[in-house]
Order: sequence, then C-alpha cells, then structure tokens
Amino acid sequence: MRPGCVLLFCMCISVFLHHTISQPPTETDTYTECTDGYHWDPQTQHCKDINECETIPEACKGEMKCFNHYGGYLCLPRSASVIPAPDPPNPIHPGLENTVSEPFNSCPSGFEPQGDSCVDVDECERDIHDCQPSQQCFNTEGSFTCQCPDGYRKVGTECIDIDECRYRYCQHRCVNVPGSFSCQCEPGFQLAANNRSCIDVDECGMGAPCSQRCYNTYGTFLCRCEQGYELGPDGFACNDIDECSYSSYLCQYQCVNEHGKFSCICPDGYQLLGTRLCQDINECETGTQECSDGQTCVNIHGGHKCVNSKSCQEPYVQVSDNRCMCPVTKPGCQDLPFSIVHRYMSITSERSVPSDIFQIQATSIYPGAYNTFRIRSGDDNGDFYIRQINNISAMLVLARTVNGPREYVLDLEMVSINPLMNYHTSSALRLTIYVGPYAF
Repeated sequence: MRPGCVLLFCMCISVFLHHTISQPPTETDTYTECTDGYHWDPQTQHCKDINECETIPEACKGEMKCFNHYGGYLCLPRSASVIPAPDPPNPIHPGLENTVSEPFNSCPSGFEPQGDSCVDVDECERDIHDCQPSQQCFNTEGSFTCQCPDGYRKVGTECIDIDECRYRYCQHRCVNVPGSFSCQCEPGFQLAANNRSCIDVDECGMGAPCSQRCYNTYGTFLCRCEQGYELGPDGFACNDIDECSYSSYLCQYQCVNEHGKFSCICPDGYQLLGTRLCQDINECETGTQECSDGQTCVNIHGGHKCVNSKSCQEPYVQVSDNRCMCPVTKPGCQDLPFSIVHRYMSITSERSVPSDIFQIQATSIYPGAYNTFRIRSGDDNGDFYIRQINNISAMLVLARTVNGPREYVLDLEMVSINPLMNYHTSSALRLTIYVGPYAF
C-alpha cells in the first residue's frame, strides 16, 4: 500500500490533510518527474495530484469510504469527516520551499474544487452515501438524504412495505404488493376508472353463453329458455321439453313432440277440433263420399257407409226408400212384422254404460191398443236392452261397453194388442249400429 493510505479507523475521527495545489519544477522548464501520487501536467507545467478514489476501482472495501488527498487517499468510515491541514513540503525537492504556489481553495464538506470554485459532490451518483439498500438516495446541496420509496415507511434504519390493504382502499378485494397494492373485483364485476371501485359487468352484452335468453343481474347473469324448452344442467343450454311424455291426456288421439312445442293429430276420418280434440268428418256432407246412384251415404265415426236404398227382402216389398211391407195376403207374412223401417246410427267405442242410445216411437196409434217393445233379433250377446217409456215409446239402452270397429243389426219390434177387438199386430225397426274404432 502506498504511503498515506489507512486501512481502518474508529468512528467519528478527524483527519488533517495537507493541500498542495501544484508542484512547479525548480531546476529547468523541461523537468517532468513527479513524486508518487502526482502526475505531470504539460499544460500547466506543474505536478497535479492523482485522485485515486476515481482512478482506482473499488479503492475502499466494505462500508469504508474513500477520501482523496494530495499524494494519496484514505479509507475511512462513512461517518468520518476530513479537516484540511497545512500544505505538505515540495514532493520534488522536499528540502526546498515552493517557488511558485497557487491560491489556497478550501471547499466545505460535500463540495470539491473545480477550477477556482467549489462544486457539489453528487454522493448518490458516486455511491458514497450511507443509505440502506431499502432506501433511496436523494442528492442535496452539499449533502444527501436517505428516503423510503413510495409505499414504504421507515422503521429504525430500514424501510418496510406499507400494507395499504389494512386501510381498505378497495371495494371488493385488496392485494398488497411491495411498495403498492392492487384492487381486484369479484367475478361478474370489473374495476372502475378509479381502479378501486367495482362495477357490474353486463355479461349479456359481452356474449354470455346463453343459448336463448340472457338476463343480466348484479354480479352475474341468468339464462332463460323459450316456452317449450327447459334449462340444461350447465345452466346455459336450452333443451326441448317432450310434452307428450308428461301426460297422455294432452291430445285426444295422438301427441307429436316438436322443437319447443307439441301438436295433436287425429286419425283418418277425423279432423282436429281446437288444439287437442278430434271431430268426426261427415263425408256425406263434405262430398268426399263415393256412393253410387241407388245407394245412400251413411256417416259413421271415422268414415261412412254406402247402403242400398232398395233393401227389402222377400216376402217384403219396397214401399219407400227405407220402408218395407209384408202384405197380409202373402202366406209367409203371417208371423212376421207387418212393416220394417230401416235406420242407421253410429256410436263410439268404450261408451259408458248403461247408456241410452236410440228412442223408438210409434207412428200409428190405435184406440184401446196396448203396445209392448222388444229386441226381436241381433242381440245374441245381450249387449242391449229395451226400457219402455210409455205406451207409444221406448228406449234402446247399451248395457255393456263395446269396442269397435263393430256392426250390429237389431230388429226392434213393437207389438200392438187390442183385447176388445181381438187385434194383434207388430211392426219393426231394423236399426244398424256402427261402433267406431275410437272413444271419440
């Protein structure tokens, strides 16, 4: 180590330094040799001091601070101060006094000579300050200050982070970060312009994944479905409701599920009445029947029948389109009804019983005659019976539930007896009953 360098000093010491501004040669103008710690300045023809604190990298280690002085440098604690001392002897000829000298320039602490003036030393830039790593150095005139960065506070000699979240700066959630904080919002919200408040997000306007309807609510949104659809398990998709699977009473005949709705259909020979009921189509009135001349169209449930207008069989003779007569002059007419009238009707399947279905009415009334009604033929299974109302009328009653399609031909007979005149006669009504295939 060069003379004048000190390795370690105790705190709060003062050092006296000799100031020698320059070293003029005393022998010749061409003398250029200088002592250690100086270099020859050809411009001024003087020996200039070398600032080892600037020319030697890391001249002082650890927490020691480098102080330059003429002809050498010192490593002192950062709290040490330097007091200028009288000029040293001439480094070229120590036994001689300087023949040429410059004015003495003593600069206060925190300044350094530059030409004829003192300029401020930027301790922060030169890293010759004693600020802690957590502090920031700010240069001042002749000195420096150590301050904590924004978001930190000083505790002792250290700067520690301020937990801004303790002061509840945020509306929803506060996240502390070194030197600062950030506000976060719950799902369904976004930060307002002040970066602290939270405002609702309109998910519906931002493309929420609802397949049909979207309703924005505070902090979230709801998906809803059109009529005929139901919300799926994911809360977004709308699935078709199979209304037909919920009830068998939605349609009178058959239910057909469609996207978002259902419809009812009817079998052939029927038309939809309203939205669910089926009504028989009267082909005989609509003109869709194909009966030929000499036939009569009879409408039945779900269709129609073409019956021959001339339907009398021996020994009966035709007297009108639907009436046959058995003359008393014919031997075969003795035990037969005097006349037969043809009638046609249609009933539905599964009709509730007992059920009145047809009323018989006498057309000719004889004084003193006593009339009775009976089913002469066609009811082999006992599905019907006669309930007499009075002397001239009776009701055909369905006794048991029947299913169609089916056809009955019943001969309903009225027997007239006059005991006073010993008179006995009968007439029949041949009723053809068509049972439809459905309960409507």
